[in-house]
Amino acid sequence: MINNDQITKTISLEKYGIKNAKINYQLSPEQLHDIAIEKGQGVEASSGALAVNTGEFTGRSPKDRFIVEDAITKDKVWWGNINIPFDADKFDALYNKVADYLSNKEIFVRDCYACADEDYRLNIRVINEYPWSNQFAYNMFLRPTDEELKNFESEWTVVNAPGFMANPEVDGTRQHNFAILNFTKKIALIGGTGYTGEIKKGIFSALNFILPVYKNTLPMHCSANVGKDGDTAIFFGLSGTGKTTLSTDPNRSLIGDDEHGWTAENTVFNFEGGCYAKVINLSKDNEPEIYDAIKKGAILENVILDEKGNVKFEDTSITQNTRVSYPINHIENIQIPSIGKNPKNIFFLTADAFGVLPPISKLTPSQAAYHFISGYTAKVAGTEAGVLEPTPNFSACFGAPFMPLHPAKYAEMLSNKMIESGVNVWLVNTGWTGGPYGVGTRMKLKYTRAMINAVLNGDLGLYNYDDYHIHSVFGVAQPRECPGVPTSVLSPRATWNDDEAYYTTAFKLTNAFRENFRKFEAYASEEIRRGGPQRYAF
Repeated sequence: MINNDQITKTISLEKYGIKNAKINYQLSPEQLHDIAIEKGQGVEASSGALAVNTGEFTGRSPKDRFIVEDAITKDKVWWGNINIPFDADKFDALYNKVADYLSNKEIFVRDCYACADEDYRLNIRVINEYPWSNQFAYNMFLRPTDEELKNFESEWTVVNAPGFMANPEVDGTRQHNFAILNFTKKIALIGGTGYTGEIKKGIFSALNFILPVYKNTLPMHCSANVGKDGDTAIFFGLSGTGKTTLSTDPNRSLIGDDEHGWTAENTVFNFEGGCYAKVINLSKDNEPEIYDAIKKGAILENVILDEKGNVKFEDTSITQNTRVSYPINHIENIQIPSIGKNPKNIFFLTADAFGVLPPISKLTPSQAAYHFISGYTAKVAGTEAGVLEPTPNFSACFGAPFMPLHPAKYAEMLSNKMIESGVNVWLVNTGWTGGPYGVGTRMKLKYTRAMINAVLNGDLGLYNYDDYHIHSVFGVAQPRECPGVPTSVLSPRATWNDDEAYYTTAFKLTNAFRENFRKFEAYASEEIRRGGPQRYAF
């Protein structure tokens, strides 16, 4: 490795407005781990991982995410309650305040990059107030070699100051925390929150603008893996639907678990160099690869440890969004480099808490576009204050909070990719069966894995009406049989034993789909509109 003392003497942050800081440049994860413990900012779990508490915020704060409105973004960004405009002058003033705040402090700097494909590489400099935030950047972004660092020039900068609190009345923010993208200055400015996910999601959001606008490449909030024959599978899904779990397969090589690009050359590449997995109810039996990845170098967030330092994975007293970040090489079976070719199957994962969607179904191209724009999953009682029963949750393109352009743009690109590559698209319900949340049970992971394996092995065959039942409400094709799965499980209606209750609930969900889709109808073709549920409740 390059000698850290030598780098500390030569690196300056003056051009960022940060003066007289003690700069810790490119420290190893072991050094950052030890410094965090020495400063009382974390403890070591029995596994060797660093356990930290991110403070007030244990998840993203979507209402405090802004994009500077300027000549680059003004006519391209889909402005609204997801992409909230921020004044350029206000940004400059706030940035200067953050730079002054970081001046004269001990801070941590890392040069890294995003995008495993060299043709799309984005060099990044990350400036952190806390050592464990810098270790997170080591885990989650791609790591330059020592030789590459000698002449490294960053294009984007992440400035991360969790301890800085904005003054909303003066600074133009909603409250004291903020995450702001400035495409002209190529800065992601984050303050007032220690939640590390804001760091990676800032760059992900930037790439969701850069890649389709300038590189003709579809950015995707998805995981991906590749089989021994070189076939790539893509898994879209919102948090808690199984995106990380299902793509981490001992029989397939992991490309990445969260953020990817799909190029015009029909390759899929990982944006990241690590994984950021939810660990609620994690067990070695169900998710052995993720469980074993929690070791020295990993960072656990907002978990509870027992007196021996063991993680109490079932304990959600701090948050249900307990997390672990780790370098991708903590997983044994990975694709090197993190690039796949020839996508053959796409899985849309949804945790349907109403229990009415089939556990797996085959989608037509129009249905795939409709469900991609919809991005459905469900919230269940207890996950948020005031949620007393299952609530539909729609996030366009399975990642609306990170999508600066109109969802129709990404859906159009996906549809074109599907047609060009002949990919098959499947809707997978990892949620409830036998009734809604509170009545039915969560779909068994072993059944979901069996269904996905049947697709990847070719056991479910091509689209053939003789092998499928067309769902009478949603119009999707559900297989009649699947190896390793009881036939009764494949029919959601049959698991309820109450046809009237089932159809009442199913129609309730279809109405929610239609209500959500109204804001996209003006941008969607008639073919895409026909991809949604066609029957109405009366």
